[in-house]
Amino acid sequence: MSSLISLSRFFIALSLLLLLSAAAIAQRAGASSSRDSEFGPVVSAYLGYLNNEQEVVDDRASRREITSAYYRRNSNRIRALRQMAIRLVRQSGNDYVPELEAVTSEELGTLFEMPPNPTTFRINEIVANKFRFLAAVHSTEVFYLFARLDPYEQADLMQRQKKEPIILSAGSGNGAASGQGVGQATTTRPRRAAPK
Repeated sequence: MSSLISLSRFFIALSLLLLLSAAAIAQRAGASSSRDSEFGPVVSAYLGYLNNEQEVVDDRASRREITSAYYRRNSNRIRALRQMAIRLVRQSGNDYVPELEAVTSEELGTLFEMPPNPTTFRINEIVANKFRFLAAVHSTEVFYLFARLDPYEQADLMQRQKKEPIILSAGSGNGAASGQGVGQATTTRPRRAAPK
């Protein structure tokens, strides 16, 4: 009889433990879904993608396939991309994330043939007709975040540049005021004087 009572106590304790575990898991899942529910399906998918990327980096680090410096840089890059995606969706209110790139100053050569000086970047400036500079994000180190222009934006930009002659006045600086992006070549010819 005492073994039957102790066995029933064991099953009651086990079922109580399972019930509490299930409640804790459901609460945690609810908290994460409510946190992501403020975003639409596109942004939620992008944030999920970044979570998966972090898990891959964590896994590779746990198996000692990457150096600690590589792990830190990529974790910081993922954090910077997450911050920018959330900032963009909160500013625009749209369920849309452009194709984002986050690079350090040493990595600018991966995006540009001739890396521009990052101190000249202006927010929303078009750089090399391919990227829109969004911001510099401090995530332990400084990452420069860019949105890659889609092919339609690039074609529209090139079309406008063909229609509008580029005239630089003295003191126009790096061309940002005249619509030129960083890293774009500007050429001007002296005007001929009209005959009198």
